[in-house]
Amino acid sequence: MNNRKFFKRKDKSEYKSKLLDLARVTRVTAGGRRLRFRAVVVVGDQKGKIGLGVSKGETVRLGIDKARNIAEKSLLKVPLEEGTIAYPIQGKFNSSSVLLKPKLAGGGLTAGGTVRIMCEMVGIKSISSKILSRSKNKLNIARATLNALEKLE
Repeated sequence: MNNRKFFKRKDKSEYKSKLLDLARVTRVTAGGRRLRFRAVVVVGDQKGKIGLGVSKGETVRLGIDKARNIAEKSLLKVPLEEGTIAYPIQGKFNSSSVLLKPKLAGGGLTAGGTVRIMCEMVGIKSISSKILSRSKNKLNIARATLNALEKLE
């Protein structure tokens, strides 16, 4: 008897998710190279909650699903004021550093790449940002942005 028909798919989550980075990683063993995929996923409800998840899997789909589950378990509440943050804040993780500054309502998102995606997921509509480090590592920039959002009260 086929057991697959008894397992139902999870219902849709209330959080939107976005894949930030997907990397192919290998581990060399005596038998050869073991190939896996590392996924970095950010989830948010666009009303002030955001989470970041990093995981590896044998296939791309497994890596993304595991990272999304981790992100949903590690949600952070960010205080928003009229679609922006209350005051300028700087976040740091390893060598990556990110500066976030509030803008007037209707100013739009002036942020690049990873920071822009994270601001959209949390629900920030107008902000100005600057990546202060020379690092282009998307995971570290995402963690630096999360660190800055954590500092908000």
